[in-house]
Amino acid sequence: MLKAVKFGGSSVAGAGQFQKVREIVQSDPDRRIIVVSAAGKRDGKDHKITDLLYLCNAHRTYGVSCEEILQEIEERFRQIRDELGLSFDIRGEFALLREKLNKGMNVDELVSRGEYFTARLMAEYLGLPFVDAADCVSFGMDGQLDREKTYQAIAAAYAEHGAMVLPGFYGRIPTGRIRLMPRGGGDITGALAAAAVGADVYENWTDVSGILMADPRIVKDPKPIREMTYGELRELAFMGASVLQEDSILPVREKGIPLNIRNTNEPEAPGTMIRERIDETQGEDRFITGIAGRRGFTILTVMKHNMEQSVSLSRALTILDQYHAKVEHITLGLDSFALVVSTAALGDAVFEVIADIKKNCRPDDVDIKDGIALVASVGRKMTFRPGVSGRLFKAIGEAGVNIRTIAQGADELAIVIGVEEEDYETAIRIMYEGFAG
Repeated sequence: MLKAVKFGGSSVAGAGQFQKVREIVQSDPDRRIIVVSAAGKRDGKDHKITDLLYLCNAHRTYGVSCEEILQEIEERFRQIRDELGLSFDIRGEFALLREKLNKGMNVDELVSRGEYFTARLMAEYLGLPFVDAADCVSFGMDGQLDREKTYQAIAAAYAEHGAMVLPGFYGRIPTGRIRLMPRGGGDITGALAAAAVGADVYENWTDVSGILMADPRIVKDPKPIREMTYGELRELAFMGASVLQEDSILPVREKGIPLNIRNTNEPEAPGTMIRERIDETQGEDRFITGIAGRRGFTILTVMKHNMEQSVSLSRALTILDQYHAKVEHITLGLDSFALVVSTAALGDAVFEVIADIKKNCRPDDVDIKDGIALVASVGRKMTFRPGVSGRLFKAIGEAGVNIRTIAQGADELAIVIGVEEEDYETAIRIMYEGFAG
């Protein structure tokens, strides 16, 4: 078996975290491709190395010396090196960094040094070869990731070394210039590495023991999700759950590689295992996988007696598209339809939108209701359990929460309800208490 593993910033924040990483890696010889982020916060008063490097660039932009910040960053890495008894030449490397900065180093290369130095230290500490992401991760001149070229380079590096440490978050364009990925790009690098070598499992190590069934800021001690499908993960992410971004899972999902989210601080916890499909005859009997939601929506309801629905709906959607207001959900009635749209996306154009709908659709009335929150119960097993919707609506109604809109996807992975924003947290708690058991 072959495992590609990625450790986030909190997992490599200091020498103590480095020691945990080594214990995890050495406890399983299958963990042979190690991807690391830049050192993160050690505590609530600390700063992420990436943030400090961006601050350095801001100082440069405004002609202010960034030497004090550079010294702070250098000292962070020196502390890790010295506490672990490593020999990496921090002083020499930072001398080169300062020299490049004086010559006009671009911001992407500057910020990438967080991952670079962290990976260099980790490689020495683990006794594994360091492979620079700049030599493996390729972008085209248009700035788009060249996945096939990247796969080939990572696979070749693995074939040469048999095990390696790779920094996340950056790569190189054909001119040789360093290019960063979006924030969270370390997760993308980890997934690319797993896909490139055809790993049996991609482990993403962070500071939480997997994905929770609900937001712990709303629900006290929510249960962890032990297993879920990529489809369920996507639904929860779409509804605002703090999970991995879609770009960061696409490479492993396409290759059919399971993703295991684990906790560096609780390595014995199984975390959350995510697969394309799950054998429904095994595992937990819980039929709701997770609950998530978002605030900040507006419902536009268009009403007309004997409405030619397809024509009016098409015109309304075209109007909203012209204002770049994405429609999240559509509810159809015999003589009406309701569109759920982001309030922020509508912005000050809401009255122009209503005027255009009245002009082009000629409805009897257009009703607008803002201050709406959407809450989704997500679960692949819901389709096999009759009465789920009824049980859900009954529990919500008994709590005195008014449901303003209801939607269910064609794949039946999620039931989405719209409620008043003031009832948002109540709805999530009711759904969790009613279906988490």
